[in-house]
Amino acid sequence: MLCFSSTLLLAATCLLVTAVESSYIVTTCEGNHVHRLSCDSGVISIQTTLYGRKDTVTCSEGQTAQQLSNTECSLSNARDVLKNRCDGKTVCELTPPDLGAPDLCGGTYKYLQTEYICLPAIRQVTCEDSMAHLQCGGGEVIFVYGAYYGRVDPSTCSYKRPAGQTADVDCSQPATKVSESCNGKNSCMIKASNSVFGDPCEGTYKYLEVAYVCEYPVSSPKNTEDSLDMQ
Repeated sequence: MLCFSSTLLLAATCLLVTAVESSYIVTTCEGNHVHRLSCDSGVISIQTTLYGRKDTVTCSEGQTAQQLSNTECSLSNARDVLKNRCDGKTVCELTPPDLGAPDLCGGTYKYLQTEYICLPAIRQVTCEDSMAHLQCGGGEVIFVYGAYYGRVDPSTCSYKRPAGQTADVDCSQPATKVSESCNGKNSCMIKASNSVFGDPCEGTYKYLEVAYVCEYPVSSPKNTEDSLDMQ
């Protein structure tokens, strides 16, 4: 029989949490350089984001002192933009210009720096015009980390599809209706279709990608099944 003290059990728990939610930091200098976040397991959860400049050292190579002097330069909604674009994905790529702030701190050489963790989650991909069925065990409810509708690679949901319908891999938009419809429910069905989520890229065959967890609610959940199936 194995016996552990409460101190050892607490230490083991802390080590487990640290291993599951390791923190990563990615820094990308200004320009059309790819800012890439990825999780080998689990999904991305943005913690902090800075676009601008907070010190004179980061991304300073080849820059003049004047370009580095303004250390009070930051985009206020950078974290919101990254969360909207990356939360719930296993891989997320963008460039600093994608943030839509080209004139921020004119004359200052900026950088994009993101701290994120990888959260364990259930990932589900549903091809266009099929039904996504999110399901939790008894007593548990759905909590959606992130959901996206569109296409970000040529291979997913490509079976017997013409190349022209899978070529646009820069086609993705947040599918907030998934969390609005499913959060707090034990079971939820929603159709992956343009009528539900809109059409981010006409002519492209799309899919719905959802990352969610099942957790016990603070209060007893209503064991209901919600269906959003707009034809």
